[in-house]
Amino acid sequence: MQTIRSILADLDERTVARRIGIPHDEARMAYPLGANTVSSFDEFRNLIADYCNYHITRCVSRGGHLTGGQAYGKAKELLEQEYRKRNGDIVSAFNDAQDGTNGGMRVVLDTIAEGLKAEATERYVSDLFDRYIAPNSWEQKVEIIRQFITYCGHVLADAVARSQPERYAHDYSDLIQSYVEGLKRTSAMFRRL
Repeated sequence: MQTIRSILADLDERTVARRIGIPHDEARMAYPLGANTVSSFDEFRNLIADYCNYHITRCVSRGGHLTGGQAYGKAKELLEQEYRKRNGDIVSAFNDAQDGTNGGMRVVLDTIAEGLKAEATERYVSDLFDRYIAPNSWEQKVEIIRQFITYCGHVLADAVARSQPERYAHDYSDLIQSYVEGLKRTSAMFRRL
């Protein structure tokens, strides 16, 4: 029972906000954006790559940086993930940035920041599970997952098989993704910007 209490204490919304959310939000707010529109795809590409590199340097790698191509690739991946939910893609993001529609460049950068914050949250939750659950104890893994589902089930997607904790005990990445997606829907931490 102590293990699940430790996990839940580290998953407390204020704790996660302090460790993950606030630093990511502050990084987004500190980035200087000269204009809310861009005039060309090259400008758009350079700006999202620069922002992504800035954000990763400040919040993820703490000083290390990506090449321009890597930063653009990461920014594009995050934008396409979000825009796909609206039947769009990188061209849709560029059009918003060029025209200033749907929040323009500000919202494009917000989208990248939110994607990086969600990834950091997933890594944080995954690390908690790895830290508190012995990888060679099947029974402990199943029991901790069962308790986690019991305490955090209200945040998880309906697709999570709540009565089958053993389904997630070997690989809990789907459970973690469902939890982070649930946090996005319900947590104030993801509504800061």
